[in-house]
Amino acid sequence: MTKQNALKIFGDKKVRTVWDDGQEKWYFSVVDVVAVLTDSPNPRKYWSVLKNRLKKEGSQLTTNCSQLKMPSSDGKVYLTDVADSEQLFRLIQSIPSPKAEPFKLWLAEASTKDISVATDPQTFGESAVAARKGGDVARVARQQLEASTGQKVVTPLNAKSIRQIAATKKKRKELGDE
Repeated sequence: MTKQNALKIFGDKKVRTVWDDGQEKWYFSVVDVVAVLTDSPNPRKYWSVLKNRLKKEGSQLTTNCSQLKMPSSDGKVYLTDVADSEQLFRLIQSIPSPKAEPFKLWLAEASTKDISVATDPQTFGESAVAARKGGDVARVARQQLEASTGQKVVTPLNAKSIRQIAATKKKRKELGDE
């Protein structure tokens, strides 16, 4: 089983990740994700409190999170709580943050590229497998976003139509028609 450490950037924050060849999954540092979503001065403490709350609520999320060795800012390697993409989407739902939806999209758009880089597909068939895995991550993100907002993400409208509708609504609002 080969593991490959990598650093991903979301905005100006770093998220430590590990690719596990055996599982064919990326694992993300939970503390790093908490830091991105909360801007907490102490993301480890935030995660500790959240973990206890989730356990009391009977959530299986904290039970399913495992630990992997990851390098820390001091250059040493420590066991760190990690979550795969699916677990991470559940965790994100537990953290009230305006960054949650952009982070989910970042995670979904980055997954296919990362899967391709990690697996180094040589044939069309191998590329299709990587794309399918990335698509699965994006599907989960879309479904969770739709469940959270109660609205469909996919629309038959194009960008021009959406801008026209928004401009019309804005104009009506300015005129007091809405």
